[in-house]
Amino acid sequence: MNALRLAGRCALWLALLGSVSAAVALQVTDDRGVTVTLAQAPQRIVSLLPSLTETVCELGQCQRLVGVDRYSNFPESVKKLPQVGGGLDPNIEAIVALKPDVVLMATSSRAGERLQALGIKVVALEPKRHADVQRVMLKLGQVLEVPDAARIWRAIDAGVSAAAQSLPASVRSVKVYFEVNQGPYAASESSFIGETLTRLGVKNIVPGKLGPFPKLNPEYIVRANPELIMIGQRSADGLTTRPGWQSIRALREQRVCIFPPDEADMLVRPGPRMAEAARLMARCLMTKTTGAKP
Repeated sequence: MNALRLAGRCALWLALLGSVSAAVALQVTDDRGVTVTLAQAPQRIVSLLPSLTETVCELGQCQRLVGVDRYSNFPESVKKLPQVGGGLDPNIEAIVALKPDVVLMATSSRAGERLQALGIKVVALEPKRHADVQRVMLKLGQVLEVPDAARIWRAIDAGVSAAAQSLPASVRSVKVYFEVNQGPYAASESSFIGETLTRLGVKNIVPGKLGPFPKLNPEYIVRANPELIMIGQRSADGLTTRPGWQSIRALREQRVCIFPPDEADMLVRPGPRMAEAARLMARCLMTKTTGAKP
């Protein structure tokens, strides 16, 4: 009888320890500094940031997504999901109707408090630097109970390094201007795009002290006189007619890489496609500075 009691107590303790471990495993502190506790790994997820959408899919969990913001368009399968508006100010009613276990969003989104007031779990994560992409990958791996998130990040990081190693020494120190959006808004040295450019060995004309994505006076770019310009097709209209820009070396020597919308999206998202983005930048540098064929 004593043996039976002992066995019963051991089973009870093991069950209690298991439940405590499970609870700890599903706790995550997000970028607001808020610790979010989930009863179990979420099976119904709404993502309001394209980089988070892509990260969920890179972790092999696309099937858990039940809704996305209007800008999430990769991979192809997410285009079929219900769209709930913009990431910063989404349609709350549409999100509630999807009955999500958790909503993933940027810290800058205005929807967090309203969703929480309705009893919906919110995890706010906003990658801005390479280290943030790694951190977000690991945190989402924890939430989704995907054990190999660290391996996936290592592959991304190795891909960026490989892109850098593919470039000849002659490309080093080329002065580059990367325009994120019309304004013009640029990617500075302190942005994740700027970090990639630094790893590729080129010189970004926009210093980090101006902030990650500063709005510049166009005259600043003229004075900086970049040797190469990287810009998305959506922003490139009228580039040569901007006042004073005809004198910029990159335009005079036709060293401008204009990326189509799908490539531009990849370049400006701090997520799992950063290695592919680095390869696009490296290809641009090779073709425009060495004359090599793409």
